[in-house]
Amino acid sequence: MDFRKNFGLRLKELRKKRGLSQEKFSELIDIGQNTLSYIETGNNFCTADTLEKILKSLDITPQELFNFGHMENEDRLLDDINIMLKDNPDKIKEVYKIVRAIIN
Repeated sequence: MDFRKNFGLRLKELRKKRGLSQEKFSELIDIGQNTLSYIETGNNFCTADTLEKILKSLDITPQELFNFGHMENEDRLLDDINIMLKDNPDKIKEVYKIVRAIIN
């Protein structure tokens, strides 16, 4: 995975942990929702000015934002899965089937 994709995934994770929708967060950092979506998917990167607004809005340090090792910890992975499924409860059965298929 490349830098922009890792950055986007990390940004999305931190935004969701704060309970912010893309719409609300994009307003806070003064960019369009589509622009935020492109950043979170790794298709674009933000300006230095937007980066400063991200850090301030999420009340985090640059080290926290650029800590891409967050996906290595098993507990953290489970937390991320739970966060994703919280927004998509209808996907729980699908994820269960996938996990069962991989394990068996």
